[in-house]
Amino acid sequence: MKKTTTRLADGRELVHYDARDDAVRDAVDRRPLEPTTTASEIRHDPLLDEWVAVASHRQTRTYHPPADECPLCPSRDGRHSEIPASDYDVVVFENRFPSLTGGPGARTAEDPGGLLAHRPGAGRCEVVCFTPDHDASFADLTPDQARLVLDAWTDRTAELCQLPGVRQVFCFENRGPEIGVTLSHPHGQIYAYPFTTPRTDRMLHSVAAHRGRTGRNLFDDVLAAERADGNRLVITGDHWTAFVPHAAHWPYEVHLYPNRRVPDLLGLDEAARAEFPHIYLELLRRFDRIFGTGEPPTPYIAAWHQAPVGHEHRRDFALHLELFTIRRTSGKLKFLAGSESGMNVFINDVPPEAAAARLREIATPGYDSRHTARPQ
Repeated sequence: MKKTTTRLADGRELVHYDARDDAVRDAVDRRPLEPTTTASEIRHDPLLDEWVAVASHRQTRTYHPPADECPLCPSRDGRHSEIPASDYDVVVFENRFPSLTGGPGARTAEDPGGLLAHRPGAGRCEVVCFTPDHDASFADLTPDQARLVLDAWTDRTAELCQLPGVRQVFCFENRGPEIGVTLSHPHGQIYAYPFTTPRTDRMLHSVAAHRGRTGRNLFDDVLAAERADGNRLVITGDHWTAFVPHAAHWPYEVHLYPNRRVPDLLGLDEAARAEFPHIYLELLRRFDRIFGTGEPPTPYIAAWHQAPVGHEHRRDFALHLELFTIRRTSGKLKFLAGSESGMNVFINDVPPEAAAARLREIATPGYDSRHTARPQ
């Protein structure tokens, strides 16, 4: 992998990740852009002990542009986009409309009021363009292309973890207008948060409690229990296991764990990195077949859970990817209504065992049977 770093016309960083070492990336962004103006703030909710980001400048972000005006396509035929090159492999750049923004200079002490604490939303938000093909999706990538994306995620995690004030790095992809995606070009995002996210905090609390009760690691025990039960396994590889969790929140939800626990993407060894593209691409292709032919592409969220930076229990955390769709059946979405949104109590319409059986049933023809799990 070759990495080339440059700047856009308004000063934002852009990084090319190329499969070929001889790739030359010297194109200049010639757009007459003014420096971006952002005003992100985070406010503390004392009842839930959570931080909420307020970013009013995002109201003006690009919204469903026509394909010939896509800002994530390469710059061609006199049309200038966010990528000042006629082609690319994988590109990462600072979001023009970030939810979190600013460096350490933007950090100030919290207001002493206690219950109304707030501070600048210092952090970083990046866009990851998986392919120059506007009409493709991640599932259309080759294993080599998917591996390059994994390497880019890993490199960005390493870079962002070093920024002052960053406490957690989150790589994710939103796919589909039903999710709220406003740019249809295949892409993902990376958030560098100035705090540990509530979801991760809660998992770490459970991990510590389990360690205190049993002396064992909770992530290891959950993975072992799912593999022993077998009914919710979807794909098992030499280095990865994909399963529908016993208490899945979403109609079709899969967790993908490396078989050897590591806290983040940087901890993966070469064997796990080499196997990941084959298993992940197969999962995404199955997701597109869940509801049969003739259906629009399955909307999904793919989220990497990584250990917080410098956390005392980070080595007890297990890197894993969560993949889920908000579609519950053909033509129907799973809405987060009263119980889910009001009380955070999920009600799942699809039994996890049935979801896993469906995902096994629609394996790609010819997919290596050694990696296709069957219930015991």
